[in-house]
Amino acid sequence: MTATRLPTYMIPHGGGPCFFMETRPPMPADTWDAMAAHLRGLADDVGVRPKAVLVISAHWETTLPTVHEAAAHNLYFDYYNFPEHTYRLTYPAAGAPDVAARTRALLRAAGIETAGETERGLDHGVFIPFLLIYPDADVPIVQLSLQAGLSPERHLQIGRALAPLRDEGVLIVGSGMTYHNMSDPGSPRAAAAAEAFDIWLTETVASEADVRDARLAAWAEAPGGRFSHPREEHLLPLMVAAGAADGDAGRQIYSEKLGGRMALSGYRFG
Repeated sequence: MTATRLPTYMIPHGGGPCFFMETRPPMPADTWDAMAAHLRGLADDVGVRPKAVLVISAHWETTLPTVHEAAAHNLYFDYYNFPEHTYRLTYPAAGAPDVAARTRALLRAAGIETAGETERGLDHGVFIPFLLIYPDADVPIVQLSLQAGLSPERHLQIGRALAPLRDEGVLIVGSGMTYHNMSDPGSPRAAAAAEAFDIWLTETVASEADVRDARLAAWAEAPGGRFSHPREEHLLPLMVAAGAADGDAGRQIYSEKLGGRMALSGYRFG
């Protein structure tokens, strides 16, 4: 267990197994290089080795917040039409049943009903970025689902309930994308919306905690917000990370225009 309070993060996880294959034209060959470099540097940014990582991925939604409780994981290859070798990736990180139980207990104490399961594998919102963050798979991982309904207030509440984990050696990571509109990739309209929302979101993350939470709850009213997220599942992991910040300051630690167009960010709290 660490002796210090760990930060929380919102990380980008890219597109499918993007870091482990050649980039397909017309995207530039180096499209994912800056994001990959950011993820490879995250362990150093944390500064200590966590007891475990609790990951909230954009790619798992359930009726109740659900915790993967198994002592070991399979992988869930929830991406399609990618090169065959990307379905042979491995990431044998252990689970952490004690952390899973503690997660459920904290949510229960906050009046949030939960479920547990042991069969679902880690999805690509977890194993793809963590192949870069902890490539030796030597830090246990617990995955927590998003709650159906996708309420930003609910996910901020979930994060607040989980804040004590940070003092118990558990690293809380939201894994998504701060821009996720796949219907209009790369157009001038999309680039303008992404940049406007990215500016707003970065200002919001850096605000005082009460202002930050109120603005995040109303994210869909932000400039470029709903265009950037026609469906909000890729943004909501940020709400959990921000809620778990427990008043700690937030700041942007990754920023780029993907492919020279789409503004993306990653954030750290604490």
